[in-house]
Amino acid sequence: MDHSLLVIMLLGIVEGLTEFIPVSSTGHLLLAGELLGFNSASSATFDIVIQLGAILAVVVLYARRFTAVATGLVRRDPQAIRFGRNVVLGFLPALVIGALAYSSIKAMMQTPMVVAVALVVGGIAILVIERRTRAVAVTSVEDMPFRTALGVGIVQCLSMIPGVSRSGATIMGALSLGVDRRTAAEYSFFLAIPVMLAATAKELWETRNALGDTDWTGIAIGFVVSFVVAMLVIRAFLAIVSRHGFAPFAWYRIVVGTIAILWLALR
Repeated sequence: MDHSLLVIMLLGIVEGLTEFIPVSSTGHLLLAGELLGFNSASSATFDIVIQLGAILAVVVLYARRFTAVATGLVRRDPQAIRFGRNVVLGFLPALVIGALAYSSIKAMMQTPMVVAVALVVGGIAILVIERRTRAVAVTSVEDMPFRTALGVGIVQCLSMIPGVSRSGATIMGALSLGVDRRTAAEYSFFLAIPVMLAATAKELWETRNALGDTDWTGIAIGFVVSFVVAMLVIRAFLAIVSRHGFAPFAWYRIVVGTIAILWLALR
């Protein structure tokens, strides 16, 4: 990648801002890359690896909870076991489908129009789901029934279409299955860790022969920027969701997606 420091930092900011809110970080990175001319063969590796910076923000912010879960698993505490079980169940469908559909997913990631359309459709879906949300039955990840966790994991697979949003699919799936807003958002954060680690490992393995040409300095800078920005965004996101729900993000998706469709069609 031969790109300026400013472009790399801008993309890191985009990743940190969008990874955990239901607007599709991958979609935004693809559209931003198209706008900024960041569309080389190695840009997909950059986009995926810098997402780990945002994932690290979750690890840091929830370090005490993860430590408590790890300790509880050693002691065979039922709450910790249910937490671990639900994260695994939510991750498994993405692991299986991601491995089977890697080539198709990769192809769609090179098609900005798919992203633009998915942003609009996803925004409409969020508005519909918010208005039809069933009664809250689950208020913590530990209390989530295994069928609910697995169901959310299956819905999460829709996010393999660029522009759908992993967090958006996960959160809306959880809301549809009776999980409260804050727990749905936090569950999405926790599922991001194994999902993105697996996606990064898969990408690095598939592109292993070209890694010598990868701009690791640029990736490191994007990683750090996305980490710092995500640290600030996560708590703000939870506050907004608790007060206003997900409708503001839905309307944002619709507006940005519509603008992107017009720009891509007319350029």
